[in-house]
Amino acid sequence: MTDHRLSDDELAVWRSLMDTTTDLRRLLSAELQALDVSPGDYAVLLALTEASDRTLRSSELADAIDWERSRLSHHLGRMERRGLLRREECPGDSRGAYVVITDDGVDALRRASGPHLRAVKQYFADALSPEQVSNLADVLTTVRAHLQNPATFGGAS
Repeated sequence: MTDHRLSDDELAVWRSLMDTTTDLRRLLSAELQALDVSPGDYAVLLALTEASDRTLRSSELADAIDWERSRLSHHLGRMERRGLLRREECPGDSRGAYVVITDDGVDALRRASGPHLRAVKQYFADALSPEQVSNLADVLTTVRAHLQNPATFGGAS
């Protein structure tokens, strides 16, 4: 039978991972907020610019950024009022909507991307050696593969 308890080392690494990602998110969020772009705005705008025609159905956008549809709907309303995007009806589907980035949204993303990526480099990448980056990539790939195959952990409860 497999022991489902964490070892002291596993627990310490897990807590360190949680604390570190919390700190990184806080620092990166502050950098974006200084540019009048929230982390949520950035995620939405980035997903839209990566989509064909810079347009996604709202359900596709929710899936792309892993948000609940109600959370996304409220956030899109705020972004729409600021002119960063617009919503258009889906022909033949009265419940669906297309989300389209506006020129102002593209400009906001462009203004935020340089400083944001410099902050990612400063707070994250600069702290690691090339070997550590490679090792971390391996670790993350392994964990993601594990998570994508629930049979490997028996659908843990």
